[in-house]
Parts: sequence; structure tokens; C-alpha cells
Amino acid sequence: MFDSILVVCIGNICRSPTGERLLRKALPGKKINSAGLGALVGEGANAIAAQVAAENGLSLDGHCAQAFSSELAMQYDLILVMEKSHLEKIKKNYPEASGKTMLIGHWQNQLEIGDPYKKSREMYQLVYTQLAQSTARWVLALKK
Repeated sequence: MFDSILVVCIGNICRSPTGERLLRKALPGKKINSAGLGALVGEGANAIAAQVAAENGLSLDGHCAQAFSSELAMQYDLILVMEKSHLEKIKKNYPEASGKTMLIGHWQNQLEIGDPYKKSREMYQLVYTQLAQSTARWVLALKK
């Protein structure tokens, strides 16, 4: 069983903090965190991502971006990424973590979740919806 999950994107300020908090809310007994492959270390959640999350009853308060690393990856049973390029980057640069890394959109025909950073508010809303659906599918799979 997966008792710990790391959610990964690039900057760790939009997608992965949202995915992390959605999973934490649904799986309170699990260790769930997030990181970025090119993290804006020390930054809080993106303001628009936080607003969209708040409008949907989810808080990103207190988030602090951190960098993905081999050491961090070893602390988690499952690593969920947003895009196939993230899978490839982990496979190439962190081969020890590649066997436990999957797309967060795995249960939705390998859905990739695009980066909303510096895009329209509508894109942030779409990403939130995709993450909510993807994490709900993971919750169902993990509870089996």
C-alpha cells in the first residue's frame, strides 16, 4: 500500500501544491507533500492558483516550494507528476525513483495537466478541475 505520496510539477507553486492539498484532504492518514523539478524554492503558492483553490474550498496557505531530489524521492512510496516530460526527466536524472513515478492523470487515459503559470485565469480553473478529477481517481484506486 502507498502510505506516502509526493506530487511533482516544475515550479511547485501552481499544480503540485493543488494536487498535494486535494490528496491531503481526501487521504488524511497519508504523508503527502509536493516538490518541483525546477522549483522556485521558498515561494508560496501562486496567487491565482490559491484563489481558484479557495473558491473550491481548498486552502494553499502555508505552502513553501521545495526542489525535487533523490533524497526527497526516497521518502515517498508514490510520485505523481503532471506531464510525460516529467516522467522522462525523472527517469533520466533520478532513475532510482522512476519505478514509483506515474502521471497524476494515469486513471484518465494518461491525461497530462498543462502548466497554467502566466496564463489566463480560465487555464488555472481548468487545471484545478483536472487535478480534482485526477486526484479523486487516485483516491478510489488507493482505497481498493
